[in-house]
Amino acid sequence: MSTNNDQNNEMNHLMEEIEKTMVRLHSGDIVKGHVISVTRDEVTVNLGYKSDGIIPRDEVAGEIASDLPAHFSVGDEIEVCVVQVDDGDGNVLLSRKKVDAMNEWVELSDAKEKEETIDVTMKEVVRGGMIAYYKNVKCFIPASQLSDRYVDDLNVFVGQQSKVRILEMDRRRSKVILSRKVVIQEEKEQKKKELLITLQKGQVVEGQVKQITNFGAFVDIGGIDGLIHISELSWGRVKHPSDVLSIGQQVDVEVLDFEESSERISLSLKSTQPEPWKVAGDKYQIGEVIEGVVVRLVDFGAFVEIEPGLDGLVHISQISEAHVAKPSDVLQKGQKVQVKILDVNVTDQRMSLSMAAVEKDNKADESVGETEAADNNVSETEEQAVTIGDAVGDVFKEEALEDTDETDAVNMADDISETVEETEAVEETEAVEETEESKPE
Repeated sequence: MSTNNDQNNEMNHLMEEIEKTMVRLHSGDIVKGHVISVTRDEVTVNLGYKSDGIIPRDEVAGEIASDLPAHFSVGDEIEVCVVQVDDGDGNVLLSRKKVDAMNEWVELSDAKEKEETIDVTMKEVVRGGMIAYYKNVKCFIPASQLSDRYVDDLNVFVGQQSKVRILEMDRRRSKVILSRKVVIQEEKEQKKKELLITLQKGQVVEGQVKQITNFGAFVDIGGIDGLIHISELSWGRVKHPSDVLSIGQQVDVEVLDFEESSERISLSLKSTQPEPWKVAGDKYQIGEVIEGVVVRLVDFGAFVEIEPGLDGLVHISQISEAHVAKPSDVLQKGQKVQVKILDVNVTDQRMSLSMAAVEKDNKADESVGETEAADNNVSETEEQAVTIGDAVGDVFKEEALEDTDETDAVNMADDISETVEETEAVEETEAVEETEESKPE
C-alpha cells in the first residue's frame, strides 16, 4: 500500500513539474508554435501546451485560405492568436488572420509615423471615393485624393495597384484614410527638379498635349508643362491651335527658352519641321503648274498659299488674260486656283505666280485639239471623195463599154477620174480655210 502511494505521489509531482514547463494560454494571446500537420481545411500547431492548437481555414486571410497546403509546411514556425483555450473538443482554437491584421496595423502605424508610401489595391467605387486594401486592411481614398486632375469616372481605377500616403488612421475604429494625389504631386515635383537641371535651349524633347487654349497648347514634357504659342505651331497660318493639335497627342518639340525659378518653358512645334523656304528652290521649278489657295487679296493682286508657310503673289496683271479691275472681282479668300510658277526667289522669300499663263496654256491646248479634229475631218472627206469617184468611174466604164469600143471607154473613165480629183482638191481647200478661220486670233 505504501509503495502505491509513493508511486502516485511521484506521478503527481512529475505532472506538476511538466505543467510548470508548459506555456499558459489565455484568449487573445499572441504565441508561436510549429506546424505538425496540414490538411485542406485546417492547420495543426504544437504550442508547447497540453493540447495542440487548430487553425481553421476561415481563420486564415485572403488567397492563402484557398490552398492551405501550398502556404504551410510541417515544421514551419508561425505566429498565431489564441481565440479559445478549449474549443469544446479539447483543442486550442487559433487564428492566423488576427495576427496578420495586427501586424498590418503595426506596419501602417510605422508608415504614417515615418511619412512613407504604401502599396494598395483599389477594389471598389463607393459614394465619395474608392475602397482600397493594404494587404487585408480596408482603407478609403476620397475622390478628391485619387488624382491631381479631375476624373469623371472613378471605375478606371478599379483593380489598379498604386502608391499612397496615409492621411488619417484610427486603429480602434478601423479607419484609414489614404491619398494618391499627394504621391503624384511629389513625384511630379521630383521630375521637375531633375528635368530643369538637364534642360537646354534648342533641345528637342517628346511631350504630350495636355491642354489647348485660344493662344496655344500646353505640353507635358516629363513632369512639367511647357507652352507652344500659336505662332510656334506651324510655318503657315493657324486659326486655332485645335486645327493642328489634339488632347493626348504625342509631339516632338524644341525648347526655345525656360526660367528655372518660375518653371516657365517656351516650346516650338514648327522648328522641328523643315522651313518651307529653305527647300522651296529644290521643290518647285519655274514653269511648273501647281494648285494653291487664295489667302489674301490686295489692290495689286492676290497671295496664294502653296503649302503652310509658303505664299506666292499673283499680280493683278497675271490673274486673267482679260482685264481685271480689282482682284476681289474675280477671286475670293479660300478659293482653290491653278497657278504657273514664273519665278522663285529663295533669298527674298518671294514667288511670282500666274493664273493668266495657265488660262493661256489651256486655250492653246484646246486650239490644238480643234486643229487635230479638223485635220481628221479633211482626211475623212478625202477618203469619201475617192470612194465616190471610184464608184462613179466604175459605172461609167461599164456603160461606155457597152456603147463604144474599149479605147473610148477607158478615155471616158479617165476624164471622170480627173473631174473627181478636181472636186477633192476644192473640198480639201475649203476645209483648211474653215479650220484657219476657227483658230483664235
